[in-house]
Order: sequence, then structure tokens, then C-alpha cells
Amino acid sequence: MPLLKTIVPTSTEAPRESKPAPERLISGDPSFKTWAQDVARGEMIHTGVWEATPGLTHSIKGETFEFCHILQGVVEKTPDQGQPVTYRAGDSFVMKPGFVGTRRTVETVRKIYATVT
Repeated sequence: MPLLKTIVPTSTEAPRESKPAPERLISGDPSFKTWAQDVARGEMIHTGVWEATPGLTHSIKGETFEFCHILQGVVEKTPDQGQPVTYRAGDSFVMKPGFVGTRRTVETVRKIYATVT
């Protein structure tokens, strides 16, 4: 296993396509694409590229730590009992375990992600 991994933001591989779980959908008809690019430490660390079309969903991190770097689009994250924060291309953020709130994809968003459970 190589110890250096480049994350390719525009992979030519077919993505895994999905929709939000019904209990997480608030409004719209968002769809997701995931280009998983690496898994390490016995499935504990995942990295890749993720894309979402516009819509509003519940965002629940559970025990997962996630780093995100926005490549394109606009997304608004609102923690429960918090104020909305808007992220655009070039922005980075971290959602820590226990985060609960909403994700409003304003413009189709593509991000590089790294999750640790």
C-alpha cells in the first residue's frame, strides 16, 4: 500500500450514486456521487471526492470526524441551535463527532473529504 495518495478531483472512474435516506430529507430532490479513492487503517479512514445536487437534508456526524475542502459550488451548514455558515469553492471546514444540523446545497457542490471513525 503506498504511503502517499493523491486525491483526484475529477476522476474518470464511475462514481457510486445515491440519495439521502428518507428520514434525512427535508426538501428538494438531492442526489449524491462519491468517488472513493482510499481506505486505510482497517476501514477507519476514508478519502475521496463527493458531490451533491441542491436540496436540504439533516446532517448527523455520529462518531465520525470529517474534513472537507470545497472544490466547486455553495453549501450552507447550520448546526442545531446555531447560525448558518456558507462555504464556497476554496473553503475548508471540519465537522467533529456529534455534529447535528442541516446541510443546504445551494449550488451543486463538489468536495474532497477525509473521514475518520
